[in-house]
Amino acid sequence: MNKRRKKAGYKSIVINKRRYYFYRISWVDITGDAGHATAEEFDKFEASTMITLAYVYKKDKKFLRTFASYDDKDEVFSDRNIFPIGCILKMEKVSI
Repeated sequence: MNKRRKKAGYKSIVINKRRYYFYRISWVDITGDAGHATAEEFDKFEASTMITLAYVYKKDKKFLRTFASYDDKDEVFSDRNIFPIGCILKMEKVSI
């Protein structure tokens, strides 16, 4: 008996015959503070690690472009972000 193992599926959508995959994206963001701080407090001050859940529209050497909302009848995207590639720590496709 030959059982074929089913491949894991990933969450995706198709808009205008193009497939977009859903990702969990970890990235580094600027953290700011306008208050007074000692040198010791300043040395402990860190950037924020953020998590974004979104569909990847496009990725190139400089930028990652994402969207979270879309029109199911037209090629229209909302809740869009553009991340500099240097800010991205990790990208994971979300499984179904």
